[in-house]
Amino acid sequence: MDESDMLNEITPKDRVITDQIAGHITRVDELFYELKIADVMSTEPKVISPDERMADALDLLRRQQISGAPVVQYDRMVGVISIEDLIRALSQRALEAPIRQFMTTEVISVRDQHPVIEALKTFTKTRVGRLPVVDEDGRLVGIITKGDITRGVLMSLQQDYEEEEVRRYRASHLFEDIVSDRTTLILRYQVKAGDFTSGGQASSHLKRALLRLGASPQIARRCGIAAYEAEINLVIHSWHGGTIRVGIEPSDILIETFDDGPGIPDVKMAMTPGFTTASEQAREMGFGAGMGLKNIQRCADSMELESTPGVGTHLKMKIYLHPEDSRSRSNH
Repeated sequence: MDESDMLNEITPKDRVITDQIAGHITRVDELFYELKIADVMSTEPKVISPDERMADALDLLRRQQISGAPVVQYDRMVGVISIEDLIRALSQRALEAPIRQFMTTEVISVRDQHPVIEALKTFTKTRVGRLPVVDEDGRLVGIITKGDITRGVLMSLQQDYEEEEVRRYRASHLFEDIVSDRTTLILRYQVKAGDFTSGGQASSHLKRALLRLGASPQIARRCGIAAYEAEINLVIHSWHGGTIRVGIEPSDILIETFDDGPGIPDVKMAMTPGFTTASEQAREMGFGAGMGLKNIQRCADSMELESTPGVGTHLKMKIYLHPEDSRSRSNH
């Protein structure tokens, strides 16, 4: 089994992080949201100058047994050279030509501090085999492949993090210990528009809080992923950011987001997988693949989306703490 097959084993087609129907949320799914691209990428990538010859590029790819390499000039990535580019040069008998003549200049890259899920979304959308990784200043800091993701996830699983997490927070069980006619714990998180660096922090804090309150890892994962996608939507699409409000009760968890615009003109179209109104800047940074609302719908037991163009959007996601609650509601 090669690395590509292994990744398919780890991310079967019915997982929430794919473009297909999602199934049970596992620790692997959660790691795609927890791990940063910098945690799994290959550092010190093999690079080449645009002034070198195509023959030099051929030699580099052959020696390193890679399918492509970033083209770098003055510490900045100016393109990518691939096997396809080499084939074009060979067909034109132009191996002595400079690399800049054949390289691809429209480079698709991802940010080092973004979650691995954003790299997976980009892989799914573009079908490329490897992605350059840049820092916040646009400097090349690594390369990520599906094989890198596979190895990173497997290493994290070997650390047995989940067992330690459950052991650490087992004592509280707040959901079971508090008795009252109606008990609600409210958590609030403010999300800034355009703040891609902090994007994902609120959902991470929520997941940690739920575990400390005694929620099962499965419930925490579902809430964390749903909240992450909603949080990123606030970062990308809202004018002034928004609020994530979480109401925790003994029977269910209600996650709501509020913003004051611009709103969604066609909610049905927004639910279509792959549809996105993200800005060019957001797409260049690896966000806005058009799967956010669909992933939320797959994680939540119920989802309601109310939006008025020019006014704002109110998103409600409910997750039941006991499976029988969800089944009984759906039968009515």
